[in-house]
Amino acid sequence: MPPEAPWIAVVGPGRASADELAAAEEVGAGIAAASAVLVCGGLGGVMEAACRGARSRGGMTVGLLPGLERGKANGWVQVAVPTGLGEARNALVVRAADAIVAIGGAWGTLSEIALGLRAGRPVVGLGTWELRRGGESVEGIAAMNSPSEAVAEALARLS
Repeated sequence: MPPEAPWIAVVGPGRASADELAAAEEVGAGIAAASAVLVCGGLGGVMEAACRGARSRGGMTVGLLPGLERGKANGWVQVAVPTGLGEARNALVVRAADAIVAIGGAWGTLSEIALGLRAGRPVVGLGTWELRRGGESVEGIAAMNSPSEAVAEALARLS
């Protein structure tokens, strides 16, 4: 992995559907195949599936954990960073990344999308939140239809 490798955050629910887990694993594999670093919240669900996919391709995985114990990271995280910040670690996840791929999602995912957009990070979505204000669509999330498209778009938005 080159030192200038992009860091791509994968965000999504800790309790994910089978389809979300499959998509996350494929996204993780795509990130590794592109020689990028995968950064996430380090726990289960989408985070674990994405890390599993990245590791299956020899990729690097970083987990920014909400608690203080490295041992709470999913087994596919290579670098576990305990923050002790709880959900506030979502800000660190998106700030550490050059781009964000959001898969599915609950409130934590929505916070990561908002924080990422606020920080000027490109956000690519796969079956995730759609933003509306006053009944009108708001630009911000590039909605994709497949994991491979999501990874390609996240990388393209870095250029």
